[in-house]
Amino acid sequence: MVITIKLFAHLRHGRFKEDIRPWREGTRCGDIVRELGLRAGELGIVMVNGEHAPLDQALEPHDVLAIFPLVGGG
Repeated sequence: MVITIKLFAHLRHGRFKEDIRPWREGTRCGDIVRELGLRAGELGIVMVNGEHAPLDQALEPHDVLAIFPLVGGG
């Protein structure tokens, strides 16, 4: 199945802004996070098709997974 992955802010460094690639059936958000070498502590928001999603959510063909980092500020 094909999934679109979008990374934001510093998560793009050394990776990509957007990538479309095949993944095996049953892939979960957390599988992709680990495959990309992202640490849970640096994740802020994970969204699938524009809606908040847990890392254990299974993805469907043609889903769009967007991953945002934690943001600090004042």
